[in-house]
Amino acid sequence: MTNSRKPFRFNVGFIIHEEIGYNHDFPFEFDTVSLGDDLELRDFEGNVNVGKTPQGLIAQGTFSAETTLNCSRCLKDFEQELDWEFTEMYAFDQRSVTESDLLLPEDAHLDVEELLREYALLEIPINPICEPECKGLCPQCGQNLNEKDCGHRPEESDSPFAKLKDLLK
Repeated sequence: MTNSRKPFRFNVGFIIHEEIGYNHDFPFEFDTVSLGDDLELRDFEGNVNVGKTPQGLIAQGTFSAETTLNCSRCLKDFEQELDWEFTEMYAFDQRSVTESDLLLPEDAHLDVEELLREYALLEIPINPICEPECKGLCPQCGQNLNEKDCGHRPEESDSPFAKLKDLLK
């Protein structure tokens, strides 16, 4: 049972008292979920598997969702599928802390929302493109060239290197 205000917070206290190697799945499924103020995901589903090791609890997550992005060529909104994974260690004590600096909270409740957000943002392309064949916008009039051809053509370059293009043909 998840808390509606903190949907990615769950109790792992029972795992601490199990034998090393024990693991448990925490599934997630939401029609729509927001990770922060600027990332809204639809058809969100995933799973976090938490296992006990001698040093702490290892959390392995696998997730998928859809989000709306803006094409960097034609400026049209489009749907982008995201798939991501993470593996993080929550140490039992300060001696076992890894470079991610995660320590098991005293109340034994893990909140993986910030991890989900960070890893999801890494999956979003820097320059998202709606489709590989996107023609973009006309630099003269701004017409979306995917919808219709405005008739404008790029001017011949006055660069001294323009003649080198002929060698590529």
